[in-house]
Amino acid sequence: MPNRRDDLLDATIDVIGGSGIRALTHRAVDAAAGLPAGSTSNLFRTREALINAVVERFAERERANWEEIALTALPTTPSELADVMIRATHTATGPQRTLTLCRYAILVESAIQPALREQLLATGARVNAWFRTWLRAAGSADPDRDGPLLANHWTGLILHELAIPAPAFDPGPQIRAMVEAVIRPAQEVAS
Repeated sequence: MPNRRDDLLDATIDVIGGSGIRALTHRAVDAAAGLPAGSTSNLFRTREALINAVVERFAERERANWEEIALTALPTTPSELADVMIRATHTATGPQRTLTLCRYAILVESAIQPALREQLLATGARVNAWFRTWLRAAGSADPDRDGPLLANHWTGLILHELAIPAPAFDPGPQIRAMVEAVIRPAQEVAS
């Protein structure tokens, strides 16, 4: 259940996802949360502390989104994995667009803040481990190879849609082609 801290971090996600990292100030978060001036700085004394806390919060929210999808699907074939990835793409670029934009903004910020990079790697490692499990279930003979290929393509596809939205965005054909080209059953790898 969200608490005041989570409410402030969700408002931070809204500020970053809606206006970019440069718009992030304690005052902007207070306004987005509908709280009196100074509320955010009472919990997060510095902008850096606020950014570090929001990394954990957006990772938590993204994990919850993925778990919601996982409760309804355990892909056991490449086609089912593609279906799940397509569904996740629509969620990331639709109802969770602001959350996704926040993640990308912080990823870019991590290029100049090495401490953020370490934190993002740690939260990303949990997602990667989980995705490898899905790859194995879908028939991948080499999830360590296949995971980055699919995840990096998927990430780029979403980034492109967020930056240059297509009126009739349909990630299905691209994701299906990528999944089918990358996931090779064990018998194909052995031959």
